[in-house]
Amino acid sequence: MTEKRTNPKADAFFQRAGEWKAEYEALRKIIMEQPDLVEDYKWMKPCYTYEGHNVVLIHGFKNYCALLFHKGALLSDPNQKLVQQTKNVQAARQLRFTSVAQIIEEADMIRDYVKEAVAVEQSGRKVEMKTTDQYDMPEELKEALEADKALDEAFHNLTPGRQRQYMYTIGQAKRASTRQNRVDKYIPLILKGKGLND
Repeated sequence: MTEKRTNPKADAFFQRAGEWKAEYEALRKIIMEQPDLVEDYKWMKPCYTYEGHNVVLIHGFKNYCALLFHKGALLSDPNQKLVQQTKNVQAARQLRFTSVAQIIEEADMIRDYVKEAVAVEQSGRKVEMKTTDQYDMPEELKEALEADKALDEAFHNLTPGRQRQYMYTIGQAKRASTRQNRVDKYIPLILKGKGLND
């Protein structure tokens, strides 16, 4: 690994990594074989960029560690290995691993995915993102907005991301009563122009 392409914060991440340390290091080694990628540190994770654009990130969970391809939806995925974390994740896709042995066994495949991800970034292609009006509006939120002009105006003054966050969180509830409770709970935040996590 050339010194200029690695990141001191990422070095510290790998040194203090616990459960997935060996897997992280194996993935890092494969990624750094790509001469066009530079190691960065974003979202408290090692992130690999091409000319400042995010390409792939290493992260871990309880049952697996993964490579997160920022434009994974554009990859050809010939091995049908890419995972969409939730139905609302539009661009990113994961390759998941549970052992160093698996990473070693699939190393050539991983290289191919990383190489294609770099090529996608070099091409300038972008994932076509759904607009807010293409998301399902929960009926309970729709009724609340129709009944209160100030609330409707406040909601539509929120950023599209904040609007989608409310729609998703409210719509995730299976029971109508829970969805209604969430609407009631979030109305004061919406009126203040705040998102769920503000």
